[in-house]
Amino acid sequence: MATKQEVRAYLAYWFQLGKKVITGNGEASFLPQSVLDGDRYSQEFEECWQKIISPKSGDCYLEGTHETIAELLTPAWNMLPCSRCSMPVAARNVGMPALLCPCNDLPNWPNTELPAPREPIKTQDQLQIIRDRLVKNIT
Repeated sequence: MATKQEVRAYLAYWFQLGKKVITGNGEASFLPQSVLDGDRYSQEFEECWQKIISPKSGDCYLEGTHETIAELLTPAWNMLPCSRCSMPVAARNVGMPALLCPCNDLPNWPNTELPAPREPIKTQDQLQIIRDRLVKNIT
């Protein structure tokens, strides 16, 4: 089952590549300009997330997919890495997988020459991991 945090991270990854969340039968869309703010998601992303999960928004889905965000939050779905580009994609627990990865319509993707989308990074935690690896390799 995909957790709320996994679905939120899934959207954050795809927002970083310019994918929108479509709502209200295409009447509106969400695409925050800023997704990350240092070690956390940006305020703009958080506000967007709240609108997406609000019942007032109706059915919302990531551009290039058919599954609604509400469906992804049910036990029928998991988040797995795409076999083509390693980005998170929705996969049913039982039955046929989603037809396409959202990367299907992105020209020149995957592009290993650009930094890949990511989740917020806690700098101190990452520095501690690097320090521990260095200490381990010295001894």
